[in-house]
Amino acid sequence: MRYGHFDDANREYVIETPATPLPWINYLGNEDFFSLISNTGGGYSFYKDAKLRRITRYRYNNVPFDNGARNYYVSIMSGEGADATPVETFSPTFLPVKTPLDSYKCRHGIGYTVFEATKSGIRTELTAFVPLHTAAEINRLDITNINGAPKTVDVTGLVEWCLWNAVDDSSNFQRNLSTGEVEVERREDSTLLYHKTEFKERRNHYAFFGVNAPVVGFDTSRDEFLGQFNGWDTPQVIAEGKAHDSVAHGWYPIAANRVRVTIAPGETKSLVFTLGYIEVPNDQKWEDPNDPAKVGIINKKPAHELFARFDTTDKVEAALAELKDYWNGLLSIYSVESGDERLDRMVNIWHQYQCMVTFNMSRSASYYESGMGRGMGFRDSNQDLLGFVHLVPERARERIIDIASTQMEDGSAWHQYQPLTKKGNADIGGGFNDDPLWLIAGVNAYLAETGDASILTEPVPFNNVEGSEVPLLEHLRRSANFTMTHLGPHKLPLIGRADWNDCLNLNCFSATPGENFQTVENNDTGVAESVFIGGMFVLYGGQYADILEHYGEATGMSADEVAAEAANVRTAIDDMTEAVKTAGWDGEWFVRAYDAYSRPVGSHTDTEGQIYIEPQGMCVMAGIGLDDGKAQAALKSVRDRLTCEWGTAILAPAYSTYRIELGEISTYPRGYKENGGIFCHNNPWVSIANALAGNDEEAFNVYRRNCPAWLEDKSDIRKVEPYVYCQMVAGPEAAIPGEGKNSWLTGTAAWTFVDVSQYLLGIRPTLDGLAIEPHLPAEYTDLTVTRVYRGTTYHITLKRTGQRTLTVDGQPVNGTVVPVPAAGTTTVDVSVTF
Repeated sequence: MRYGHFDDANREYVIETPATPLPWINYLGNEDFFSLISNTGGGYSFYKDAKLRRITRYRYNNVPFDNGARNYYVSIMSGEGADATPVETFSPTFLPVKTPLDSYKCRHGIGYTVFEATKSGIRTELTAFVPLHTAAEINRLDITNINGAPKTVDVTGLVEWCLWNAVDDSSNFQRNLSTGEVEVERREDSTLLYHKTEFKERRNHYAFFGVNAPVVGFDTSRDEFLGQFNGWDTPQVIAEGKAHDSVAHGWYPIAANRVRVTIAPGETKSLVFTLGYIEVPNDQKWEDPNDPAKVGIINKKPAHELFARFDTTDKVEAALAELKDYWNGLLSIYSVESGDERLDRMVNIWHQYQCMVTFNMSRSASYYESGMGRGMGFRDSNQDLLGFVHLVPERARERIIDIASTQMEDGSAWHQYQPLTKKGNADIGGGFNDDPLWLIAGVNAYLAETGDASILTEPVPFNNVEGSEVPLLEHLRRSANFTMTHLGPHKLPLIGRADWNDCLNLNCFSATPGENFQTVENNDTGVAESVFIGGMFVLYGGQYADILEHYGEATGMSADEVAAEAANVRTAIDDMTEAVKTAGWDGEWFVRAYDAYSRPVGSHTDTEGQIYIEPQGMCVMAGIGLDDGKAQAALKSVRDRLTCEWGTAILAPAYSTYRIELGEISTYPRGYKENGGIFCHNNPWVSIANALAGNDEEAFNVYRRNCPAWLEDKSDIRKVEPYVYCQMVAGPEAAIPGEGKNSWLTGTAAWTFVDVSQYLLGIRPTLDGLAIEPHLPAEYTDLTVTRVYRGTTYHITLKRTGQRTLTVDGQPVNGTVVPVPAAGTTTVDVSVTF
């Protein structure tokens, strides 16, 4: 069952009913100011950090699920002036009023969302977006009278303020219910309602919600607006037909602007509502610090300047056009014409769009990640770089420096950091022994994309301690050395608190209900080992050696130093490869790990959890077993034992009871999350592994089994958005297989784009240039790819002939790598047969 359709020409997903199985959301904002917006207008906004700078309130576990965020009330009025009364009220987004609409449409686009609705002869169009380089969300509401007579319509736009720190806001009521403060600025042509809670003390930021028209009233007290016993669907003020002009003092501050418009038949009136965030220097906080009467009145000048940038529809249209042009440019960097609209729409639009969102958010702020606990993940953000770096490499460079700055001197790392402070998150801690190697992966991706070796000499501190700066290359060295010096009894890497799978807690032994497996004391025995990290080291240790050999001398190393260190790393890689092939091999697949008793995890010797997906994908991606049949055997085991119509499960058989020696992985019901769910993030590893092993048909089958565009007609089962990936799909052992959870913020986004763009379509950046080696199933015979790479546009044709050849500007080239063209070359024509 479908609840809408793709509009590829406009790069939109068009939702045709508000009654989607779950709220289907979009993200607004590309830089510092972000908003989440659902197909019924729900969501929340924040500046940089969803925990520390939450602007609007959102209630998790709400009933209904999605209610009380950006609320718009359109009231068709009867009578004149103060005697006007509402005849009917509806919401352009359906919620919160829930009045049945005569028509409804939500168009989620790239960085914007549009709601179209009609009710009783009034047509509305609400456009929401965050302009480029702007700390504000713009909501333009067009109201059209399609009746045969003039109509008077009252429009009330409302947001509810969060008191900045989202955790404190949802828990510290004894303080918060006394601290809320607002200011009201009512002007002839507009009204701005200011949220200045805590501004008079330690904060230097405030927010405002304004409208570009004179108002007939306002409210800033939620209690006054709703009235007793009412919810957002039945506010007292809306039922009465007039605002109360309430001013909040503590309790629950909101911002509600009420505008009255009279619309002739066929006429359209437009209103612009602006939700803005302002920071001011501490010595400029007040309107006039020298006037005792004005101390305490906030400096509104920057708010006026921000509001004035979008106070007409022409300015709003120009800003929206600029946003669309920006995305047109980004999405022209990599595009394909394959003859298959599903593949084209995912590669050209939704894969890359989701990569931008995950780069911006990591795993911090969604409808499933509350923004109150997790910051930017060390592992997560490095992986997100892999799918994002081609879009805005300068932002990727900045992110790499931020991530590396949280690394410890021994090469380990904080597992997360807060985006506002860029400091390590002590609440989560560290000890996840895969983290250091992901830094090598992120830097290698940046170097392969840009060739910018200057990043390797960039001074970067450890743990953000001033004075500890060393070149970034030294951080990579310590990443590699951390793994090389933390080996267990089988000469495999020690797992620490966990590896990529945060729920495989082999050193935890938690028996206390409610303990957090990721933060409870880690009883590291120095015994529990990870075969998965072993595969990672072979892959990313190899990339580190490549970086040394390509750029080491450019960073100041001598040729002898480069050769010696690279040889040492490659010897360690050989040793690790041997350990994985012996101690890490179970007979038909790779073992997952060894527990704190040195017993294998992910082995046929157990009755449950016999095979895990992660080492099969990662070890084959690293090339382990491609020379002796182990890779093909492992991939066959994945296909036979883990794969169903919805994708490939993380393990099988699922655990039926809690196993204290394994940790959180065994706490979930069978078939869900890490206990036998289809963890979409690592399905691309298996696809890439199959491509490298020459199993092109299966490589593409893995891709499409859980690709949203191929599953749109199963939306009633999958439930999550049909245009983006989710973290987890309920696996074959689940009560309801196929249900999706935790959409949008998942490493699946980056890894899937890497898979389909670099391995299936086969256009892969390397340190030496652009490699081209497609691995596509038989149904794809003629394709064209446009790829902008290091300032040059590559026009690439791919044609199936049964033989692999590479021709560049008419000249045959040996191998698969297109030579780097001469400086100043703008276009290169490449012809590939496969």
